[in-house]
Amino acid sequence: MMHNRYCAVFENDLNEEEQRHIREELDEDELAVFDILTRPELSLSKKEEKQVKGIARQLLKTLKEEKLVLDWRKKQQTRAAVKLAIAEILDKLPALFDKLLYDQKCQLVYNYVYERY
Repeated sequence: MMHNRYCAVFENDLNEEEQRHIREELDEDELAVFDILTRPELSLSKKEEKQVKGIARQLLKTLKEEKLVLDWRKKQQTRAAVKLAIAEILDKLPALFDKLLYDQKCQLVYNYVYERY
């Protein structure tokens, strides 16, 4: 009984963004990329939304494990490798992302990664 009370207090203390992390099952960076990809609000089906979440996870995992080496921003070659990885992974986005939207999202995600890492 006490456990439930503490959980309720803890949950009430979480701000809206923290609650979104839990609800969407994404960490902070994944949620940021998901937001970049889906805002302004796109009409995604539940299946497409799940697909975009998976792409956000895969993108960050790949970048962190393979592309974001120390001082990656300083060399044109490593910046190009990051851009290419983003483009390749975002190419798996649902068909609703036409060429123009895809290009915009690639640039926005790259800008986020550049600023964040």
